[in-house]
Amino acid sequence: MTDIQAVTAQAPAADSSPTHFKGDLLDHFRAQTAGQDLWVFGYASLLWRPEFEAQEQHLSRVWGWHRALKMWSRLNRGSPECPGLVFALLPGGSCQGVAYRVARDQADAVLVRLWEREMPMDIYTPSWLPCATPQGTVRALAFTLPRSSPSYTGHLSAESYRQIFQQACGRFGTTFDYALQTYRSLQAHGIEDRALAALLRHAD
Repeated sequence: MTDIQAVTAQAPAADSSPTHFKGDLLDHFRAQTAGQDLWVFGYASLLWRPEFEAQEQHLSRVWGWHRALKMWSRLNRGSPECPGLVFALLPGGSCQGVAYRVARDQADAVLVRLWEREMPMDIYTPSWLPCATPQGTVRALAFTLPRSSPSYTGHLSAESYRQIFQQACGRFGTTFDYALQTYRSLQAHGIEDRALAALLRHAD
């Protein structure tokens, strides 16, 4: 059985049906940002499709987390028959990205929209991560994934990535286009992600 067949048979859908999840966790984060600017750490699609206005943005790095194309997607970038992949922040290492500042008068509305975008099925673990900026270290919202999550792929073989890049497509397009767009956006920001570059070579 291949990696793809195994997850098709066993893993629950990571994004099987959109909801408007709010809940206690969102209320907790809203309370923590009330009356303050909101900082957001972008490491994948938020680099090229933030969908909010930032008053400032800075290249930054978070420690203790790394960008990884290891989260199953059965709706946005794949299907139940051929699951795709999306990025997550996994424990370990470090990750370069962009820290965005949202003004306090827009912070609550942006936080709610981000929640609807990133947390429709309550898969990610939203976290406050320290990010260095010219004004000093700030606390930025980032969407992380524990390895205990059923949406975490675990190790995938080169052949599995090749199959996913060739076949996985969802309502927002293919896994390959998503990964390539993220890689090009990282390059545009002056960030080189060698691990992602190596993965993309499996599509050749």
